[in-house]
Formats: sequence, structure tokens, C-alpha cells
Amino acid sequence: MIGTEFLQGQGLGTPAMIGTEFLQGQGLGNQLFCYVSARCIAQDLGYEFGTAGQEQLAVNIHSKKGMYFMDLDLGIPIRDLSAFTAYTEAEVRLYRKTCVHDMTYGCYVAGADEEIYRLPAQTLLYGNLQSERYFQHHREEIRQWLRVKEEYDSHEFTRDNLCIINIRGGEYTDSRVLFLRRKYWLDAMENMRKLRADMEFMVVTDDVEAAQRVLPEVQACHFDLAGDYVTIKNAVYLILSNSTFAFFPAFTSTTVKKIIAPKYWARHNVSDGYWASEQNIYQDFVYQDRRGRLFTAQDCRQELEEYKNRGISMGSRYDEGAIQRQAAKEKALYYGEKAVRKLGRIVKKERKD
Repeated sequence: MIGTEFLQGQGLGTPAMIGTEFLQGQGLGNQLFCYVSARCIAQDLGYEFGTAGQEQLAVNIHSKKGMYFMDLDLGIPIRDLSAFTAYTEAEVRLYRKTCVHDMTYGCYVAGADEEIYRLPAQTLLYGNLQSERYFQHHREEIRQWLRVKEEYDSHEFTRDNLCIINIRGGEYTDSRVLFLRRKYWLDAMENMRKLRADMEFMVVTDDVEAAQRVLPEVQACHFDLAGDYVTIKNAVYLILSNSTFAFFPAFTSTTVKKIIAPKYWARHNVSDGYWASEQNIYQDFVYQDRRGRLFTAQDCRQELEEYKNRGISMGSRYDEGAIQRQAAKEKALYYGEKAVRKLGRIVKKERKD
């Protein structure tokens, strides 16, 4: 195996390695994608695996405790970044007048980067790294890597007639593009009721206030980081948001029977056929469109290829005037919709009284 050799010129005793770095402020879902993908890629290439920034794992706005509920093997600690070459996963961006971000920076739509499988040793991987191309074939190993400690695991909410809904709040709530509309959740609940007429629902969220605004009729809970994670992992039915946090608990679950996720992922609200990103099409998910229809991953990939074959222009950065006008429009729509929602809550409360 290449990984058992030692490189010349990289320092005595330095193994041939592929690794990644946990970044300050990076969410747990994104960190787990980088960790799992880099570890799988290192294994596929025959290299040892290592990580830099280990002290940053699971340290963010949701928790300061680190990865306290798993015993993750983080590989060889990488302390000298200068001994490594950084490789950033290839990006593909689509410029659309859907929001200021997409007009300015472009919408990230990339799929898997095959160049990764031609990288030399002593490379640190950075990027999205969310394509199942990188890790699907290691699923059983990943279940072991991400095994939750017994004292933190729980099947309290594992019931055949209970569906767990994961609503992403936080910074998403201020984005008309990212924050999923109430219709998405209602349609998904109706689709779950087609499986069981007695289906019940519970929300697990990082933002109880936002969840109660969008879905007030369903109990919303926020446990600690471990509690949220294991409730999703051990669910029988799942309705997911366009967030990375829920992916690996869903992917490693041995109890889940059906997973509904938003079609077009981070651009569910606005897409005319593109995915943000293509990496987020997963074979075990079914995807719901804005009309409440369900599609398999194969359906979605086929439709995306047809979209690409139509020769859609990728576009380029918009001029400042257009960007400023879009920013003003988004601000007006945001506050207008917020006022309508508030008025609706007031009317509903008065009717109850």
C-alpha cells in the first residue's frame, strides 16, 4: 500500500497522507462531510488519513463542547500545514437573478470532482465535498466511524407512526431563497400521511422560534447537539430541510424507512431546474418539488442532465446597479412577508380568544 511508505523530503517519519482541515466557525454538518469524504478518498487512494484543526471539530454556535458524543478517529494530527499542498474542490457557479448572492458570486451547482482521485500524497482537501461519489461505497464503515456513544444514544422518539421534521433556522430565516416555505412542510406531511393515516409529527430544530412561526401546529424541540443528532438518526420517517446537519444521521440510520428532502436543495424555492448543488442528490432520499410531487434520486439526475443538455448559459456577475435593485427588492419582500405573517398570527390569536 502506498500509505505505508514514507515520502522523501517531507521530514523523517512523515507518512504519505491525504487530509482535511476543520475550520473555525464551520458547521458540524459541513465538517462531517469534509471528514468522511477525505477519509474515504484517502483510503481509496491507498494513503494514510490526517486532519488539521482538530480542536475546531463541533465547536460552533450550536455547541462549544466539541464532538463529545462520538469517539471519532481523526487520523494523524496535522500541525504543520506548510508540509501539505491545499487542493480546493472544483467549483461550478451559475449566475441567476434569484438573489443578490447568486448575482454577485454565482450559485454553487457543482457535482463530484474526479480530479480528486489523481491527487498526490501530502494534500489537504477543502471544499463542499458533499457528493456521495466520495463515500457511498464505504457506508458500513462510516456507520462505525460515526457511532454514537451508548450513553448519548436514544430511541425515545423511534416510533412507527412518528415522523421527525428537521427545520433549519438561524441565518436561513432571513433568506427568501434558503428558508423553506410553509407549503413545503405541509406537502411533505401530507405525503407522509399517505404512508400512515395515523402519522404524528415532531420538529427537531436549531431554532424553535422560527419553527413555531412556520409550523405552529407541530411541537418543536431543540435538545443539545447530541440529542438533535440522535433523534434524527433513530427516526423511522424523516422530512429534511436543505441543511447539511441532518445528512449523516439520516445516512447512517438503521431505522429510517422514508426520507423526504427538498428538490433542488438550496434553491428549492426558486430553481427552474438547476440544483444547488448537484452533489446533494442522494440515492436514499426522495425529493419533493414546490407542487408537492415526489421524485427519486434517479429521476432528479435524469431531469438535471436534460436541463444541462438544453445549453443553459452559466452567466456572469451582474452590474452593480442590477445588484442594488435586487437588494432593495429582496428587503421590501422580506419585510412585507414578515408583516403578513405577523398579521396572520394576530388574527389567529384573536379568533381563539
